[in-house]
Amino acid sequence: MSVASRVRQVAPSPTLALAARTKALVKSGVFIADFTAGEPDFDTPAHIKAVAQAAIQEGFTKYTASSGTPELRQAIVEKLRRDNGLTYQPSQVVVSCGAKHSLYNIFQVLCERGDEVVIPSPYWVSYAEMVRLAEATPVLVQTSADRDFKMTPQELDAAITPRTKALVLNSPSNPVGSVYNRQELRGLSDVLVKRRIWVISDEIYEKITYDGVEAVSIATVESSLLDRALIVNGVSKTYAMTGWRIGYAAGPAEIMSAIDTLQSHATSNPTSISQRAALAAITGDQQCVTEMVAAFRQRRDLMVQRLQQIGLRVIRPSGAFYVFCCIKNVKSTAAEVAQWWLEEAKVAVVPGEGFGNADYVRFSFACGEATIRDGMDRIERLLRSSGSAR
Repeated sequence: MSVASRVRQVAPSPTLALAARTKALVKSGVFIADFTAGEPDFDTPAHIKAVAQAAIQEGFTKYTASSGTPELRQAIVEKLRRDNGLTYQPSQVVVSCGAKHSLYNIFQVLCERGDEVVIPSPYWVSYAEMVRLAEATPVLVQTSADRDFKMTPQELDAAITPRTKALVLNSPSNPVGSVYNRQELRGLSDVLVKRRIWVISDEIYEKITYDGVEAVSIATVESSLLDRALIVNGVSKTYAMTGWRIGYAAGPAEIMSAIDTLQSHATSNPTSISQRAALAAITGDQQCVTEMVAAFRQRRDLMVQRLQQIGLRVIRPSGAFYVFCCIKNVKSTAAEVAQWWLEEAKVAVVPGEGFGNADYVRFSFACGEATIRDGMDRIERLLRSSGSAR
C-alpha cells in the first residue's frame, strides 16, 4: 500500500525533531525558556467563556449550518463593514475550524494542477504545503530585510506568469511582524488589478499592532479587488482563542458557495459552542484586546532591547507577536543555532528554514516577561562564553 502522491509531496515540518527534543527535555523536568508558541499565553476572556458555558447549559450542542450560524456570519459582516469598510452579505462568509482551515478551503477551491501561487518569503510554513496539497505550485519570492521583508510591486510583477492564480498576502505577518501601509498596498493592488489574479489576504493578526501602526486590508485600499479578493481572519490570536478553532473567509459569492460545499463534505460545521463564543468575542467589549496588545507591546520592547544588547540584529515588529532575529554570524544555519541554544542554554526558538530563510530564527513574545528576561540571560551567557557575542 502506498500513500497518495499529493500527500507524499508535502514536506514534514523541519522543526519536528527540535519540537520532540524540547518536549522530551520538559518531560524530564528541565525548564525550557520556550519562545516557539504561536499563540497568546493569556486565558480566553471571562465574558467569552461565560457565553460558551451558557451555550452548553442551554443545549446549544447540535449541528449548525455548515458555513456557520446566521448570527455569527451576520456579526462578521458587520465587523468587516465597521473595521475594514468592506461590504459583504452573509452568503459571502463561511465560518471554518480556524483560519488555517479557511485557507486550506480556499486553495482547494481556487487552485488546480498547473496553477501557481505567489508567496512572499519569509512566509508562514503552511502556505506552501497547502498549495501543494491543492496540486498547484508555490512560487516563493525572496524579499529584503532592508524593507522589513515586504514585497515590492516590482517583485510581485516579476513573479507573475500566465499560470499564476493568486498572491498570498499576510499583514501583519508571521514570522516577521511586518505590516504593509496603505501606500505599499496601493502599489501591490495596482499590479493585481493589471494582471488580474486573486489575492488571498491573511489578516489573522489584524488587531495586534504597535506604535500607532494600522493594519489595513488590501481590499479596503482598492475596492475593485473585491471580486478577486479572499479575506481570511478569525478569533484565535486577537481574543486568545486558539483552541476554540474558529476562523472565517469572505469573498465573492460563487467562491464562498463552493467553499461551503467543500466544507459540508469535509468537516460539516465548526463547533456550535465555539461559534457562540466567537460571536461574543466579535460583538462584545473589546477592552480585553486593548489590554492584551498593550502587554504584547511591552514584551516586544523588552525582547528587542535585550536581543540588541546581546549583539543580535532583529527586525522590530510592527504587528503580531514575533521577533525575527538574524543569526548569520553565530552559526551556519538557523537550525544549528536552534539546536545549540536548546541543548546548551535550554532556550527554544523556531529556526527560519521552515519560513524560507536559514539566516534567521523566530522568537515569540507571547509569553511572560519573566520568561523573556530569563531566556535572554541564558542566550547572552552562552554567546559570551563561546565568544559569539560582542
